[in-house]
Amino acid sequence: MTDGIASSAQILPPPTERFTLLGWLRRNLFSTWYNALLTVAGLALIYAILKPFLTWLLTEAEWEVIQVNFRLLMLGQYPPEETWRVWTCLYLLAANLGLSWGAWVRRRSVIGVVLLGVPLLLTLYPALAASIRWQLLALDAIGLVAFIVGRRAGIRLRRWLLILWVLYFPLVILLVRGFATPQEIIPIVPTNLWGGLLLTFLLTIVGISFSFPLGILLALGRRSSLPAIRWASITYIEVVRGVPLVTILFMASTMVPLFFSLQDRPDPVLRAMIGITLFSAAYLAEIVRGGLQAIPKGQYEASHALGLSGFHTTIFIVLPQALRLVIPVLMGLFIALFKDTSLVAIIGLLELLGIARSVLAQPQYVGFQREVYLFISLIYWIFSYMMSYISQRVESTLGVGER
Repeated sequence: MTDGIASSAQILPPPTERFTLLGWLRRNLFSTWYNALLTVAGLALIYAILKPFLTWLLTEAEWEVIQVNFRLLMLGQYPPEETWRVWTCLYLLAANLGLSWGAWVRRRSVIGVVLLGVPLLLTLYPALAASIRWQLLALDAIGLVAFIVGRRAGIRLRRWLLILWVLYFPLVILLVRGFATPQEIIPIVPTNLWGGLLLTFLLTIVGISFSFPLGILLALGRRSSLPAIRWASITYIEVVRGVPLVTILFMASTMVPLFFSLQDRPDPVLRAMIGITLFSAAYLAEIVRGGLQAIPKGQYEASHALGLSGFHTTIFIVLPQALRLVIPVLMGLFIALFKDTSLVAIIGLLELLGIARSVLAQPQYVGFQREVYLFISLIYWIFSYMMSYISQRVESTLGVGER
């Protein structure tokens, strides 16, 4: 036994080869002659592809088009004097993220450092006004303080965090839109002035917030024992899933006003929100139904044996487990919804992609397509990756895939 342990210990390479960068390269990229050949060929291919791109990016690209139209790309025609509302929403978002990070993420994370570092790097950009620099620093300060509070509160804060996130999204809509008050402190901003990344976010928030409960109801309705409810849910789900989102947007733009009087007809943004919500709810219903079918029958029997009614069994036993199982697929749907909001440009709304097209239509910016589309592609990728990372952290915290 001792000889076996000694012999196995002699096989291990020295620590300098096991735990250093040189050891990792030798073990993963140059372990054999053909692996070394493939590594060299791969590096040569990457160099051949990236060299012209980096040359254009660093020496030839004209980023003045982004600098001049930055506010237009972010907020559209939103009134400059009301921009403080958007910053307030960002402050609340930083507070929620900091609290959530401190309460849920217990180990060090590179993403957290990046989230704190990006505003600091932006303050070094010379074209930014001094007021914007202070606002970016305030974002970092709020996020850091919230992180410390969340880390100290720990598990006790988690239930309240869910409530804060639920309240955050309707509060954003209320702040951005405004409401009528005697002193007009927060006046109503017409939706035709919403645009750019702001409109993309609002469409995504409304789509997620309203399609989620509607999709759950449709999933439960499809599994209902009442034929009328079951077949109504099946018909809605299959009909909506059988047509593309563009068709739903056109139908919402032309048919939704038929259900209102001439004086109360909804504006185009509200019509787009209704179309996106109805479309996403059908797909979300099928995702939730898959989670419900994955719950063992013994869970129902055990809850009935405890005297729980069908309603309490679904709400407290079955549905939480089903939603926990489908978190990865749900987040994939939400990421797709975030990107699909670009289709509203077809019905005349100037979200991020629509604003980009309007910028490129200006005579002085003809030929700047690469700079503009690269910039908005980077925005889409950053936020999609953040949503994906948050999903992974939630899965890890809830133990999805673990027994």
